[in-house]
Amino acid sequence: MKSDLVRFEDWTDPVPPAAREVVSCLPEDDIGHPPLLFISGPRPAASIFSDHWLGHAAGRGFPSYALSPRPGGDLRAQVHDTVQVAASLPRQAVLIGHGLGALVVARALGRYPARAAMLTAPVLGGWPVARAFSLFSRPALPAPVGDPPVLVAGSPDDRAVSRKALDRAAAGYGGAPLLFPGMGHDLMLEEGWEEPIDAILDWLEKQLPMPGH
Repeated sequence: MKSDLVRFEDWTDPVPPAAREVVSCLPEDDIGHPPLLFISGPRPAASIFSDHWLGHAAGRGFPSYALSPRPGGDLRAQVHDTVQVAASLPRQAVLIGHGLGALVVARALGRYPARAAMLTAPVLGGWPVARAFSLFSRPALPAPVGDPPVLVAGSPDDRAVSRKALDRAAAGYGGAPLLFPGMGHDLMLEEGWEEPIDAILDWLEKQLPMPGH
């Protein structure tokens, strides 16, 4: 990372080190696809991806990792951990955030030059259960470093994130949301969970040159 991407407060008040829980699922053969780093909200952490999406993405050739938020960590700490883990992966990563994890990804994009990013069911403005992230005085989201493609996905039937919120989030990145009607907030746990992750990976393959394509 270039020094000009490191914020002043990280020099004067560095995020304390902490053990990081990272769950991974790797393809049988490395065909050169970019690694995916999934970021969740505070609950239920990385396990929300490990049931279905990690293995499914690995089956399509994508090395897949999921990071659990550090206990008691604030938004700055979660962004720091995301950037650090992404930078440690063998290739430039794709960041995928869900719920409050989408806010972490949106902030991390201002510091890490991701290949691409997906914000699924994004909670970008905070909600009553988001106190652990201290979101109520959220600063404006930074412009992504390197101008990567960013996809916003969700369900118009999500009771936590409205269709208007999805439209606003997608418009902020110059696009329209990818919608999955009839599904709830946790797309990766719903019946029919394959549809969102396959659509996300199809989009990614169209956006980025993939080895062998």
